[in-house]
Amino acid sequence: MSTTRPFVPDDRGPGAGDAAVAPAGQVRRLLLAGASGIVPLARDFTRQALHDWGWMPATTPEHRAAAEDVLLVVSELVTNACLHAGGPQELRLRCGDSSLRMEISDNGAGTPAPRSPHQAGRPGGHGMFIVQRLCRDWGVAPNPDGRGKTVWAELTAP
Repeated sequence: MSTTRPFVPDDRGPGAGDAAVAPAGQVRRLLLAGASGIVPLARDFTRQALHDWGWMPATTPEHRAAAEDVLLVVSELVTNACLHAGGPQELRLRCGDSSLRMEISDNGAGTPAPRSPHQAGRPGGHGMFIVQRLCRDWGVAPNPDGRGKTVWAELTAP
């Protein structure tokens, strides 16, 4: 896990994520504070971004697996924020040349970490283990306003 990569806010304003094909650096944002059905909402939002950015519909098993990994990681990060940080505030998706970065901001003080040792048969505690296994990198950065943190994870594009 790395904690040295700072959060960089999206300064392009509303509509920054409306293009049909994502140029590198495009950001999509979804406010989650106070929303209900947060995990399915975040998955649907992410699925639409993946579709718009050409990750879906998947044309090969590798592309299908990459899209499913993104949806699973978003679900795990949002669920962790719900269970351990008072709920997520915002989901941001950042499209890069060769990767996708998912960021979940919350107002919680804790720092997530995979349960060690991981026990596959034990209920709970698998979310960050899944994130660690699927992602090329992940970490935690304090929010710029000093309240809470942003948990981020990056997956390599297929």
